[in-house]
Amino acid sequence: MAQRRTPAAEPEPDFLQFNDLACETVGGKVLFATDEYFAPSSNLLKGALPRFDTSAYTEFGKWMDGWETRRKRSPGHDWCIIQLGVPGRVWGVDVDTSFFTGNHSPRVSVQGACLDAPPDAIVEGERTGKAATDGELAAAAKLCSEAWPELVPVSPLMPGYADCCHNYFTVGYTHTVTHLRLNMHPVDGGGARLRVYGVGQRTWTTVSAHEDVDLVALPNGGVCLGFSNAHFGHPRNMIGLGQAASMADGWETARRLDRPPQLKVDGRGILQLAGWEWAVFRLGHPGTVHTVEVDTRHFKGNSPDSCWVEACSLSPAEEVRALRTGWTSGTWCLLLPPQKLRPHHRHLFGEQQLRWSAPVTHVRLLISPDGGVSRLRLWGRVSSSPGQQRRASRL
Repeated sequence: MAQRRTPAAEPEPDFLQFNDLACETVGGKVLFATDEYFAPSSNLLKGALPRFDTSAYTEFGKWMDGWETRRKRSPGHDWCIIQLGVPGRVWGVDVDTSFFTGNHSPRVSVQGACLDAPPDAIVEGERTGKAATDGELAAAAKLCSEAWPELVPVSPLMPGYADCCHNYFTVGYTHTVTHLRLNMHPVDGGGARLRVYGVGQRTWTTVSAHEDVDLVALPNGGVCLGFSNAHFGHPRNMIGLGQAASMADGWETARRLDRPPQLKVDGRGILQLAGWEWAVFRLGHPGTVHTVEVDTRHFKGNSPDSCWVEACSLSPAEEVRALRTGWTSGTWCLLLPPQKLRPHHRHLFGEQQLRWSAPVTHVRLLISPDGGVSRLRLWGRVSSSPGQQRRASRL
C-alpha cells in the first residue's frame, strides 16, 4: 500500500506557476488510448489530486485513480492521444505516479503537435476493461502521431510514493501545441495524473482594437508570475475558464499571523491593517483596462476584506529583473484603489473607480488581510502602440 509521506524539501521548477493546459477543467480530453483495462486514461486529466482506496476493486482488478493498462502480451507499447483544453506553449510536464508503486510505467516520453483541424474522439464512453479495436487503431494511425516532434525524450519515472511521485520534465519546444501523445516504455503500466504546464496562445491579429476582451484570461495568454502565499489554492486558478466550481478552484491564502488583537475600520468600512497578500500576472497582450472583475464566489466565510490592483508596463528585460527580485523592483501605478469586498459576490469596478488609463503589460492584485478570490477578470482593449507589443510565449 502506498503511504503518502511528507516529501523532502526540494526546489520546484518555475513552470509549476503556469497554467495546466490539459486539465479537464479547461477542456482537455483523451481522444484515444491503446488499452484501459484496469483504469481509464481520462483519469490522467482530472483536476482533483489522486486518491487511493485499499479496499476498492472492480470486476477487472484493483481500482486505481489514474490510467493503468493490462500487462501487455503482444507487440508494441501503450500510448494515448490528448487534446489540450487550451492551445499554447508548453514549458513543462509533471507525470504524477501517486499510488502506482508496483504498476507504474518505468519510462515515459511525450510528443506534441499543432493540428489545424482537431480530430474527433476515436474512443468514447466508459473504457475500463477495454482495449482499442483494430478500427480504432487504424483511425488513430491516420494522425501519424508517432512522427510528432518530441517534447520529452524517453525518461525514467519514479514510483508513486509521496516523496518521489512527481516526475518533472522541462520542455524546450517553442511552438504552439494543441495535441500530445503520451507513450509508456517499455510496454505497459500506468500513472495517476498528467499536468501540462504552459501559457495559452491566441492569434491577436484577429482581435479588433475596439473589441472588449479579458486581457488576463488563461486562453488569451494570461499567466501568473509570482505571489506571496498560496496555502489553499494557487492564484493561477483565478484566470481559469467560466465560474469557479468551488473554493478549490480559486486562490486562497493562509490566515495571516500578524493580525492585530482588535480590528478597526476607516470611514468606508475597510479594515485598517498593515499586512496583505498579492499575486502578479502578465497579460496575454498589452492593453488598456476599463473594468476590473473580482469574484469571491464560494468564499462565504473567508473572503478578503478589501482589494486593490496595481499595474505597470514592462519590457522583457524588466520582467526578468522583477522575477529575480521577487517583484520587489519596478514601479507600480495604482489601477484600482482599495475597494471593500463582499463574500460570495461578483464585483465589477468600472472606469469611475479606475485611476489608470494607459496600456499595461502586468498587474498585481492585492488583498487585505488574507482570504480567497475565485476569479479575476481584466476587461479591456488591446494596444497596438509602438513598443507595446509583447509576445505571450516568453518566460
